[in-house]
Amino acid sequence: MLVKRGADLRYSDITPKQTYFNRRRFLAAVPMAGAALFTSRARAAAKLAAVKGPFSTDEKPTPLIDVETYNNFYEFGTGKDEPSKNAGKLQTSPWSIKVEGAVSKPRTFDLGEAMKLAPLEERIYRHRCVEAWSIVVPWIGFSLNNLIKAVEPTAKAKYVAFQSVYDSKHMLSPREAGIEFPYVEGLRMDEAMHPLALLCFGMYGQVLPNQDGAPVRMVLPWKYGFKSIKSIVKIKFVEKEPPTTWNLANSHEYGFYSNVNPTVDHPRWSQATERRLGEFGKRKTLMFNGYADQVASLYNGMDLRKYY
Repeated sequence: MLVKRGADLRYSDITPKQTYFNRRRFLAAVPMAGAALFTSRARAAAKLAAVKGPFSTDEKPTPLIDVETYNNFYEFGTGKDEPSKNAGKLQTSPWSIKVEGAVSKPRTFDLGEAMKLAPLEERIYRHRCVEAWSIVVPWIGFSLNNLIKAVEPTAKAKYVAFQSVYDSKHMLSPREAGIEFPYVEGLRMDEAMHPLALLCFGMYGQVLPNQDGAPVRMVLPWKYGFKSIKSIVKIKFVEKEPPTTWNLANSHEYGFYSNVNPTVDHPRWSQATERRLGEFGKRKTLMFNGYADQVASLYNGMDLRKYY
């Protein structure tokens, strides 16, 4: 194994030191992060009951401490350690999700109503981020198609657009973050209807911590992580391909589909390998993040180098 000298190391090459500390020592060493985690623990006092769902990998889940403290959530900071320190400012109650557009039954769900649309399932999914790191997480939620069926999309609904919460008082400005807010994402209708597309309310047996997208987010395990939009407040059914945040910021680097594809490199780094948080070394990236058997048929006939 090639060992890099300290001067050659990048932050992304280093396994987060949290992995090698127990929880008490970590929280004592990082009081600001600890405060945010305790806040999420207080909010998560009631466990989420969920049945074992389909599609789970048999891989070992990433340690919870890594998933809570190594995040992409630009509204609360562009460094991986910043969301866990700053996301305690996010007010998650009350919460509502407005569903509108090309549907027969538009409505606004409060969080409790949304969670009752279908039985909650725990699904252990691989999750791959475009910066070439990955995690395995026991997410809790149900297929997005349960919500879609409840609002009855019309024939004009070809795509589903999502929007995150944005609070300028407690979140970074677009200038500070380098991207526009509110954060927006989108899926083609057949992608949104696929049973792997998870409307997620929790992880590791409890409600989502703020920094991981509380109180409701998408999890799309065959796509790069930035497609799994956090803290959703609006879902709109539309006829044309909706704008998405990272595609707006840099369409050359971030396509609308953003499927995990080891043969299509990011312009600034390879996507052929990935580093699992909590591990040394790298592993090969799998096509569609290992979910090819389930989702490859969605893209039959498409040039996946063009529609990246």
